Amino acid sequence: MTATDPALTALAQGWCALSLLHGKIEAHIERALQAKHDLSVREYSLLDVLSRQHNGEGGHLQMRQVADAVVLSQSATTRLVTRLEDRGLLERYLCPTDRRGIYTNVTTAGQKLVEEARPTNDAALREALDEASVRPELAPLVRVVESGTLLPT
Repeated sequence: MTATDPALTALAQGWCALSLLHGKIEAHIERALQAKHDLSVREYSLLDVLSRQHNGEGGHLQMRQVADAVVLSQSATTRLVTRLEDRGLLERYLCPTDRRGIYTNVTTAGQKLVEEARPTNDAALREALDEASVRPELAPLVRVVESGTLLPT
């Protein structure tokens, strides 16, 4: 393959379109969450992931799993957790069966905030997708996102 190969060009164009769509969505949601809830997209994502944990065996995520779920490095996730912990939205505790493991729970205040922010997030996502759907290079990607076919089964 060369740099002018049509397959490579199509691949690069597809990647650029996907990156553009992601950036537009994230920026739109960021503005809405900051304005209404003083939350960043990353903070909301972390609270959302942690608020969906369940009690019982295997129901809590360790920091490594949290990092994977919010697509951040472990060090960035730790810094984010610390910021939210300082705001009283999260709390950490040692795993009762493995003292090396650290779990993170959403506090009552964090649960309340994420529940208040969820409709804002969802509405901003819908608005960003609607705006992107009128752009010919983004419309196919919007349809894929809307179809939910990217979700694991």
